[in-house]
Amino acid sequence: MPQDNMKIIVVEDYNEMSRKAAEILIKKVQEKQNAVLGLATGSTPVGLYEELIKDHQTTGTSYKDIHTVNLDEYIGLPKEDKNSYYTFMCEHLFNHIGIPAEHTHIPNGETKDFLEECDRYENIIESLGQVDLQILGIGSNGHIGFNEPGSSFTGKTHIIDLKESTRQANARFFESIDEVPKQAITMGVGTIMKSKEILLLASGTAKAEAIHGTIHGEITEELPASILQTHPNVTLIVDKDAYSLCE
Repeated sequence: MPQDNMKIIVVEDYNEMSRKAAEILIKKVQEKQNAVLGLATGSTPVGLYEELIKDHQTTGTSYKDIHTVNLDEYIGLPKEDKNSYYTFMCEHLFNHIGIPAEHTHIPNGETKDFLEECDRYENIIESLGQVDLQILGIGSNGHIGFNEPGSSFTGKTHIIDLKESTRQANARFFESIDEVPKQAITMGVGTIMKSKEILLLASGTAKAEAIHGTIHGEITEELPASILQTHPNVTLIVDKDAYSLCE
């Protein structure tokens, strides 16, 4: 059974998931104008970001005092690469909502000193205080951020070897599987769990097994998202397909 602290919102489809997530995030920004937002990449949050841009353009929601920290970045891709998460965030959100560039933080995937970069990024997150609202997607294998199965529940920002299933899932963004990086730098599960509030989004039948495990499964490092059962303030917004195994 899901824990009492785990709020589950089942919606019709991806578009409704995106709108509902945007409502929650916009409310947070309006309530706390200097909030720290934890952001995700990939196809799952694209609709959410489109809704935030639309709202900013029509109602003027301000992000000038907001700070953001992104979950992860590929190792070895230049910032300017079309598949870097730096470029993704600029194109899908940052360039359109008036947030100061110095308020946005993404791990440096071009670093030559991995340990130093992990420490630097962890220190940035700590210096901003707790993340007020952390957005998460979920991998079909239950990963959150790039914390693959087997990742420590207490882990801080670190370098991770990407599972073949994760590389295959992300290959659609690249010319071929050979171009998909084999490593990433990611916030650790322990870092993510320090967030005051977590909002996990999932859409499609490919995520159904992972969502079932997240809500009903054993809490195990083999399904990283299962640790969310122990977080005091977590909301899942899932469409019917992603929730299909929970009914």
